[in-house]
Parts: sequence; structure tokens; C-alpha cells
Amino acid sequence: MGAKRIYQEYQRPILGLVSVAGLFLAWELVLTYLVPLNPFFFTKPSLIATAFQEQVLGGRLWHDLIISSRAFLWGFSCAIAVGIPVGVLMGWRRRAEYTLDPFLTALYASPLVALAPLIIVVFGVGLLAKSVLVFLLAVFPFIFNAFAGVRSTDRLLINVVKSFGGKEKDLYFKVILPSTLPYIVAGTRIAIGRGLVGIIVGEFVAASEGIGFAISRFGDTYQLPEMFAAIFFLMITAIVLTEGMRKLEAALAPWRVGQEAR
Repeated sequence: MGAKRIYQEYQRPILGLVSVAGLFLAWELVLTYLVPLNPFFFTKPSLIATAFQEQVLGGRLWHDLIISSRAFLWGFSCAIAVGIPVGVLMGWRRRAEYTLDPFLTALYASPLVALAPLIIVVFGVGLLAKSVLVFLLAVFPFIFNAFAGVRSTDRLLINVVKSFGGKEKDLYFKVILPSTLPYIVAGTRIAIGRGLVGIIVGEFVAASEGIGFAISRFGDTYQLPEMFAAIFFLMITAIVLTEGMRKLEAALAPWRVGQEAR
């Protein structure tokens, strides 16, 4: 009975760990016993684990992560500061939607990653260019999810606030923002992945340090275990950030926890 209760409480991490462990085990067994491993073209988890340990204990990956995180935090913070107000404005004001939607849809559909060389030329090599690239990739999930959240707000709640003499700010902070919060959290999860892509692309194009530069350098020199170790290090960082957003959503919107559990 105790084991069942533990499983029900920690079902998500248990199933996630089992699936990841099964994938790595199959990968290791296939390349060890079934398919001859050519280390020049591919690698296996045991070699990646050794390289990961060396890179982490040596401190190099931590240094690269700190370098990359500065640009990520600047670009991501600006994406939040711009994306959420714009999305809320578009959802609440029909004229703002009609004015901004064509431009934002066109930009979102365009290959912004392809603009990385141009961004590097305009903003130079360094923190600013990478932050701009992160911002451009991460801002759209905030805009469109905030927009969808405002549109899904219960009109009955809005009418109740208005009937009791509520002002515009009361509608925003007491009805619209709480209703939009789950959509913003969902947009944040998407934006985290897109922002990390922006960091990687920016450091691929022009950088001398950072996690993206490390991946590029290891790949160019065919140090595949080290390259995969850096990739997995970045993936672990993304998982930690995403799970942090889940915890934040549970704290800010506890009514969503029961719905997700079903």
C-alpha cells in the first residue's frame, strides 16, 4: 500500500526516469552487442557518461553554462516584459489585434534562426546579439498564449466585475490575469526551448565560449562523447527550468493541479 501511494504521488518523475533509463540501456546494448561501434561517427552512453563526469567535475561546462545563461536571462526577461502585455492588449482590444496580428503572424512563421548572421552583424559579437536572438525566438509564445488566455476568459466574470463598479485595472488584475496565467505558463515552457535554441544558434555563428560554442567545437573535432555530454547537459538544464515552471504554476494556479492530474 505504501509503494502504491509513493507511485501515485511521484508518477511523473518515476515514469520519466524509467523511459529515459530504458532508452539509454537499449542504446548501450545495441552499440555494444549488436552493431559495431565506429567512434568516429557515433558514441554510446557509457562513453558519454565518462565525458560528462570529466566535463562537469572539471568545471568547463559550468563555466560555459554561466556564459550562456547571461544572454538567455536578458533575452528571456525582455520577452516576458514585452510578450505578455502585447498579448493581453491584443486579446482585450480588437483594434490592437487587427493591427498587430498580421505582422506578428508573419514574423512567427518566418525562419528567424536564419537571421542570426544578420543579427550578429548589426549587434556585434557578444551578449547583446545573443540576447536579441533569444528575445526574437522566445517572445512569440508569450504573445500568442497571453492572447489566447484573454480570449478564453469567462465573460460572466467580466460582467460581474463591471456590474459591481469594477474599473479597467480591476478587470486586468482580478479576472483577466488569473484566467490567463495557465496559458502564460504553457507559453513559458515553449519559450524556454525556443530561447535555448537561440543561444545555441547564436554561439554557433559567432562565439568563443558558451555551451553552444562547446557543442560546435566538440562536433568539429569529432569529440562525440564530449559533444553529447554538452548536449545532455543543456537538456538537463531545460528539464530543470520546465519543472520549475510546473512548480510555479502549482503555486500560482493551484486549481490547475487537479485538472492536470486527471
